[in-house]
Amino acid sequence: MGVKAQIAPSMLSSDFANLASEAQRMLDCGADWLHMDIMLKLNRMQFRTQNTDGFAIDNKKVEHFLVFSMQGELLHFVPNLTIGAPVIESLRKHTKAYLDCHLMVTDPLVYVEPLGKAGASGFTFHVEVSKDSWEELVEKIKSQGMRPGVALKPGTPIEEVYPLLEGRNPVELVLVMTVEPGFGGQKFMPEMMDKVRQLRKKYPSLDIEVDGGLGPSTIDVAASAGANCIVAGSSVFGAPEPAQVIQLLRQTVDEALK
Repeated sequence: MGVKAQIAPSMLSSDFANLASEAQRMLDCGADWLHMDIMLKLNRMQFRTQNTDGFAIDNKKVEHFLVFSMQGELLHFVPNLTIGAPVIESLRKHTKAYLDCHLMVTDPLVYVEPLGKAGASGFTFHVEVSKDSWEELVEKIKSQGMRPGVALKPGTPIEEVYPLLEGRNPVELVLVMTVEPGFGGQKFMPEMMDKVRQLRKKYPSLDIEVDGGLGPSTIDVAASAGANCIVAGSSVFGAPEPAQVIQLLRQTVDEALK
């Protein structure tokens, strides 16, 4: 296939008070990449949904990942605030690892230069917020020395990423979310593997990443579908022996790629 296994522990599940040492611990355990989730907090709680998708929300609590609008204005994707460019910059001083950054923001273009300067390696943005600007976005990501990728949430048809893979300046990775973005520890959605299978059949040499609920009990179905880049948070950081989990994930992907 021309692709190889890349195991990326999600630093969202790490001990943030000891981020540098946690990163090194994962690398010592055999990790290839470090997955960095970059989200922005909703700063207004009065809103209406831009799309319903059947999710329950109210004015007090955002229960699911959605794109929200208030009088036509686009707000942020998720209700949690996590890692930003200053943290990436600080971590880069302590590691040469590939920092695989997943942007869950409504205007990813704003973050390209700061993350490039901070030392991010990969910059994966969401197709849901970049349908009209992805060509400029990819060009700027590459100009900052980062590798461009595109992510899609569970409710987004896989066909929406095809133009980004077939354009003049394509993305180099597709991240298929196997949970609703925004929170760690969610249950893996096996029905998302149809998207992975379609991608692998259409693009044999593409890096296909999966994120959400990946671990020893779900890696078989993900690897057999064609995923080669595995993001794992709770299953790695919560394991008594993280190195054994990382080894299992890698071996399963390697076997599927043969």
